[in-house]
This record gives sequence, structure tokens and C-alpha cells, in this order.
Amino acid sequence: MTASLRNSKPNILVVGDLMIDHYLWGSTDRISPEAPVQVVNIAKETTVLGGAGNVVNNLYALGGSVSVASVIGQDEIGKELLMMLKNRGVKTEGLITEKGRQTSKKSRVIASNQQILRYDKESKEDISTESVSKIVKAIKKDLFLYDMIILSDYGKGVLTFSLCQEIISLAKTHNKKVLVDPKGKDYSKYKGAHFLTPNKKEACEATGIDIHDDESLLLAGEWLRRECELELSMITLSEDGIAIFKDSSTSQSDKGMIKVPTVAREVFDVTGAGDTVIASLAFAISSGQDIISSAAFANAAAAVVVGKIGSATASMDEIEEYESTLHKSSSDMHIKTRDELEKCVLKAKSKNQKIVFTNGCFDILHLGHVKYLEVAKSFGDILIIGLNADSSVRKLKGPTRPVNPEYDRAYLLAALEVVDYVVIFSEETPHDLIKMIQPDVLVKGGDYAGKTVVGTEFAGELKLVDFVDGKSTTKTIERIKNEGSVC
Repeated sequence: MTASLRNSKPNILVVGDLMIDHYLWGSTDRISPEAPVQVVNIAKETTVLGGAGNVVNNLYALGGSVSVASVIGQDEIGKELLMMLKNRGVKTEGLITEKGRQTSKKSRVIASNQQILRYDKESKEDISTESVSKIVKAIKKDLFLYDMIILSDYGKGVLTFSLCQEIISLAKTHNKKVLVDPKGKDYSKYKGAHFLTPNKKEACEATGIDIHDDESLLLAGEWLRRECELELSMITLSEDGIAIFKDSSTSQSDKGMIKVPTVAREVFDVTGAGDTVIASLAFAISSGQDIISSAAFANAAAAVVVGKIGSATASMDEIEEYESTLHKSSSDMHIKTRDELEKCVLKAKSKNQKIVFTNGCFDILHLGHVKYLEVAKSFGDILIIGLNADSSVRKLKGPTRPVNPEYDRAYLLAALEVVDYVVIFSEETPHDLIKMIQPDVLVKGGDYAGKTVVGTEFAGELKLVDFVDGKSTTKTIERIKNEGSVC
């Protein structure tokens, strides 16, 4: 899934309550003598886009092109927020300033990886009708550019009933989908959207249904779809994934509820997980994925985010790594171009992971290959295979080889548990590839003892691994030919 989305760059408009998330990071080891409260020794301060801005951050991290429409105050926080958006390359033509309004800023005190206090500065009243008109005018002007619109409601007054309904109506006339992360108990202002993404608690409050089993969950999902006139309905279930409810007018096979599960490795903080879900859903759907695949992608992104502290994002690399840990990554995700591999190598080295490299034709994969690669992987943390392209194999083995084309060979290697990355090279030797990778360990077969090995000058050390006796592609081909002649 991740591999198919890597080159996507959908253009998505985010409308909602923008704010700044401000973090004070420190440690605490004593109680104040002035009051029964902890004393936090602040080590650093950080600021990130929050609220609807966290949706922007998530889309940016995935590689999307993002525009925003919102209202901020004519204050220093507003100026800081605008600069943060521009530094992200976000288009801000729909960002309106309103006199007398205070731009939202939430400050959190984090000690020993736990949030112990939050204090807010903000305005919560509805934006003016004049601001609504300005936003609608800005959206109308550029609507043709957007692949999708997200309404991110944090209940701070930007997404009024009037603004939501005007955007949804405008989007429908131009065949654009509107996804909504809702707030509050009254969802009437979102009527006509493509779908909403309430969590289970929010869905309980909006529907009045106590969700405690699959039957009540189905009732709530159907209520939301019917009452809000949605094209489909969805409820996020935290560690249980996402429930999707199809329109009852669809074919029998599509009726009812579908649960798309997730598995989080370790939960540190759920702050912003809903932002990640809606951003990931919008990104995947805009890139042509179906709703089930998009939900699976959103689950994986959310699982990455809840393993971090504070409002966080998930990059394609992190999602791919997460999927790999669950053994759910497709084999082609491990087949890399040189540019992609270079990024993977830099990331591995930044983590002080030991890189092992070997190369070969691997024409007909057999036991000898697998045992050789298992030994190679034991020398480090990351095993990279340089695979000879078809043209390279012909130069080395003759015009009748390879038996299997390069992609087939790469895919089979990538499917092995011990193999992290496969990269195809067309040169006769992997000299340039090894120079780029600079592996900690270069592995070759035992038949290279006493011979010059290409690329050793770029590797930390050379390891020679003996092959399994009697196991080789050449012998396999000869046996097939001999048995064929007997038949």
C-alpha cells in the first residue's frame, strides 16, 4: 500500500480551527514549598501547528500539497502561525484575519514524557458573517485546484453552521468530496458531507446510542449515515481500528459494517491521532485508493503517531517500517531505486544500524541462496542485496540467462524475512552501488578467497561465506535439461 502512494501528491484544502501547540519540555524531582505542585525544570521549548494545523502537518509529512482556509487574530500569535504555515509551503490565500479575535495557542508542560499541565489562550466565539463570506469567496476562487476538502472542527468557532453548509454545497456542485473530523453533539451542520470520522465516544454523544457491542455500533453508524445524509459512515475505534458502514442501497455484498483493524506497538500519547486518521484517509482516497485500503493506511499512520509524544505526524518511511514490523508490508516495498535506497541508508546510519551488503544474480532461488543470505544478515542489522539486472546477467552468464526476469528475482528476494532492501543494478559490477552505500560489512561467496573483491575499499570489512555443497542455479538448470531429455 505505502509503495503505491509514495509518488502521490494530492492537493487538499484544510478548513478549520488553526492553533499553535506550544510544548515546555523538562524534568521534575521535587514538590514546590509554595504549594503542593511539582516543580518542572524546563530544558527546551518547541512549537508546532496544532488543531487543524496538525492535519496540515500530517498531509505535509505524507507528501501532499496543502492549502488552508481559516480565521486568525491580528496578534503576535497569528503572525507566528502564518509564518509557520508559509515555512511549510502551505497556500494561505484562504486565511482571514478578524479584528478582536485571539489566535489559539495551547501550552503543555511535559515532564518525564508525561503531560502534567496545559494552559490555553484563545477565542471560542463564532467567526463573523463577514469572515464566513471571505472564506467562501477564497474557496470558490481556487476550488478547481483541490482534490478533496477536509473540515477539521476543534469547536473554536471557525466552522459555523453557515460555513460548513456553504462549503459542502459548493463542493457538491463541483463533484468534490468533503471529509469531516466533527466536534460537539449536533452534527447537522455537516449534513451532506462524504463522511465523518468521529471516535466511539463522540459517536455516542452525537447519536445518543450507547455503543458497547457490534450491534449498537452498527446502529450508531447507520444513524450517522442516515441523519447526516452521508455517502458512507465511519467511526474510529482507537486500538480496535475503524468501522465503516455502507449505504443500505448498495449491493448485498457491500451492506452492513466492515471493521478494519489496527495494532499499535506502544501507546505514549493519543494527542492528534484523529488528525492523522483524517489526513491519511484524505491522502489515500485522493490518490485513488478504495475506502478499505485507505482505512488500513490511516490505521497504520495512527499507530505510528500514538507511539510518539505530543501532536505528531507519520511519514511514508515510518508507516512502511511499521507495516514491516507487522509482517504486513508487501514485498515490493523492499525493492528500492538507488535514490530511495540512499535515503534508507542515511536513516539506518543515523540510528547506528550496521549495514551488510552482498550482490549476485540469484536467478533460480534455492536453499543455498537462502542459507547464504541468513549468514550474511547475521553480520549486521540491515541486509541490502544488489541484484544484477537482466542485461548484466546476460553479460556474465551468456544469452540464455537469466531464466527469471529481474523483477521476479527481486520480488522473491524481497519476500525473504532476512532481506531488508533489494536494489537492481545494470553495471557489470556493483562498484558504484557499494561506493554509495559504504556498508559496514561486504559479503561474498567463499569462492572469492584469495581474489580481488570489487568495492572492498568502500566497506568496513569483507566477510566470505561458503555456499551449500551441490546447490547452484547452474546445476539446477542442468538437472532440468537432463530430466527433460530422459522424458
